[in-house]
Amino acid sequence: MTDHLPPLSALRAFEAVVRLGSVSAAARELGRTHGAVSKQLRTLHDHAGLPLLERAGTGLKANTAGQALAAAIAEGLAVITRGYAETLRDVRAPELHVACSATFATRWLAPRLAGFSQQRPDLRLRLSMTSAREMREERDADLVILWDRGNYPPEDRARAIRLGDAAFAPVAAPGCLATVADGRLSAPCRIVHDHTHRAWDLWREATGITVESPRTLSFPHTNLCIEAAIAGLGVAMVEQRLAAKELADGRLVALTGFAAFPEGFAAIPNGRKPLSGSARHFIDWLAAELGPQAPP
Repeated sequence: MTDHLPPLSALRAFEAVVRLGSVSAAARELGRTHGAVSKQLRTLHDHAGLPLLERAGTGLKANTAGQALAAAIAEGLAVITRGYAETLRDVRAPELHVACSATFATRWLAPRLAGFSQQRPDLRLRLSMTSAREMREERDADLVILWDRGNYPPEDRARAIRLGDAAFAPVAAPGCLATVADGRLSAPCRIVHDHTHRAWDLWREATGITVESPRTLSFPHTNLCIEAAIAGLGVAMVEQRLAAKELADGRLVALTGFAAFPEGFAAIPNGRKPLSGSARHFIDWLAAELGPQAPP
């Protein structure tokens, strides 16, 4: 394919002359002599077999064909420059961009990242902490970490790599007027997540327990659901790891045992990028840290 292209040096010289309006200015920018740049222009004109520049006073300007070519060269050089910089950056100090919910990041992931940094001190980890809805719109991250991928496109779900169990149970503050009896959970208020409300449905499927609740409160983050439950506003459906501290210190109690959901936690790699060695290392570390967690 490149056999029919003129030399890159000729293309760079031509783009600089068009952008700057003179051979002298292009020579200064490129660190070449006036004669060297003029020679590159002749090489390009000979290769193209048609005029691309015309005189404009004491300078030069591109004709219609030259303007189109100069624009294409500028775009191509920008892509090459960006790709070269990214390659050097990844080789010298690779970066891994991971997106996950703010609650997962602050309550579970961040406290454990020192262990991963000890394994990969060379890797720069960039976290995007966002809501479940915004995660579905994430296109730049190398990995998206989540448990609820029901609303993701089929191609994303097909790429998902399972990391470990996600175990859920209804939790409430001690003394909350909620009961579980005869296969039925009765609560004055059910707290749901705006964007991952499937947790209640999946829990019912896993346990066979029905839910009776006259009121519903909704929040956009799991952390807010947990805080609402601590405040006594109702019963929240929460993943075991994300409420571990509150369960341990007695600010929350689990009304039933924790039920594992079939899909579990997963990492969805970016479909537009190959899975890098750094991403694979992080996935393996996550899987080991999440591990099989038996519900209490």
